[in-house]
Amino acid sequence: MTLRYSLVIPLYNEAGNILPLVESCVEVLSARGHPFEILLVNDGSTDTTGAEITTACARWPQCRPLPLPHGGQAVALLAGLQAAYGDLLLTLDGDGQNDPRDFPELIDLVESGRLDVACGWRRDRHDSPLRKAMSRLANAVRRRFLNDGVHDAGCQLRVMRRAVVVALFPFELMQSFLPAIAVAAGFRVGERPVRHHARRHGESKYGFLRLWLRPAFAMLRLRRELRRRFSP
Repeated sequence: MTLRYSLVIPLYNEAGNILPLVESCVEVLSARGHPFEILLVNDGSTDTTGAEITTACARWPQCRPLPLPHGGQAVALLAGLQAAYGDLLLTLDGDGQNDPRDFPELIDLVESGRLDVACGWRRDRHDSPLRKAMSRLANAVRRRFLNDGVHDAGCQLRVMRRAVVVALFPFELMQSFLPAIAVAAGFRVGERPVRHHARRHGESKYGFLRLWLRPAFAMLRLRRELRRRFSP
């Protein structure tokens, strides 16, 4: 059976968030009327994330586990995308802050042929004032430096054609640079405003180092790499 959609969810220590999130995803994707799968990528979690993934797979047959040693979100996301079977690939964070109800509009943008990658834009973010300020600054610098055309590269609520995965490659913070890589490879990338919720369980994995310093240095390396890979 050909799958229309593959949803990839990287998870690292997200106990308490997984079952409500998967339930909502199953509801939204079932309403589309096409076969789908949900890949639950366990990025070497040390809490009860693995047990909750097992429960989700038993409760919803569309779910498939993908256990990995801890390698970070970029590694987990790329592994999930490469293991997916669907014609269209969907992604979102496992912390419950993304809303699966926003998927239909993003899916429509790709299925209609208008975009190859449709990204969410968290215009009304439910994060701390410091984190929002840091993110706005980082996004402004990144957009100007890499010219990816999106306001919120950190939002993991996305829909893309399978062909986009071929252009991806292992790279630090690849999850945030995916739009820039897709643009450099010649794909059409766009965005739409999406909902954003406050985290209910667990802790954020991002601080000053990961929101600003690491991306700043990574951007320099990525621009060189994109020129090497995709420049004529």
